[in-house]
Amino acid sequence: MRPFNGGSSIACLVLVIAAGALAESQGPHLGSARVVFQTNYGDIEFGFFPGVAPRTVDHIFKLVRLGCYNTNHFFRVDKGFVAQVADVANGRTAPMNDEQRTEAEKTIVGEFSNVKHVRGILSMGRYDDPDSAQSSFSILLGDAPHLDGKYAIFGRVTKGDETLKKLEQLPTRREGMFVMPTERITILSSYYYGKSNKFVTVHLILLIMNTPCFYITHFH
Repeated sequence: MRPFNGGSSIACLVLVIAAGALAESQGPHLGSARVVFQTNYGDIEFGFFPGVAPRTVDHIFKLVRLGCYNTNHFFRVDKGFVAQVADVANGRTAPMNDEQRTEAEKTIVGEFSNVKHVRGILSMGRYDDPDSAQSSFSILLGDAPHLDGKYAIFGRVTKGDETLKKLEQLPTRREGMFVMPTERITILSSYYYGKSNKFVTVHLILLIMNTPCFYITHFH
């Protein structure tokens, strides 16, 4: 049996901790799948955070794959705050088939995290019940720290900020708490590409003072 090399083991642990801290400082890791909403004002592309909100990601991605967001719309555009997609059950102009309706009417447990609400973040809409999210979600148009920890963040915009800026310039009207565009912002169609958002486990080997150190990390 080889003797325990305390120094190299400690050095290895320090590097593992440092790697984790670096990953945390860079924010949650995006999965490789991408979704594109094609609107009448341009495209918006986004990716998912499966390590942050796995159930939410699976649900939204399934809605996309079923074509549920096609002919839906952004019912709310509050400049510097949010652009919010309507619930597909009520926001689409096209009729829904049984499979689409079943998925759209599901409620998802609130997967709240310490990820911050900043511009480009995707965050689920819900009612007072923290587990009432269905298919409506907001794209953050600015920082909103008062939402942190209260709404489930599940991804972020990867392309299309120029489209969001166009939406922010549209005329609006206020209805109660909502600032709404005066003309319909339609999601004409949607598509996705890239690999599944499931976890990929990668084994990394660090060689420190000729002593192998094994640990497992997850890339999404």
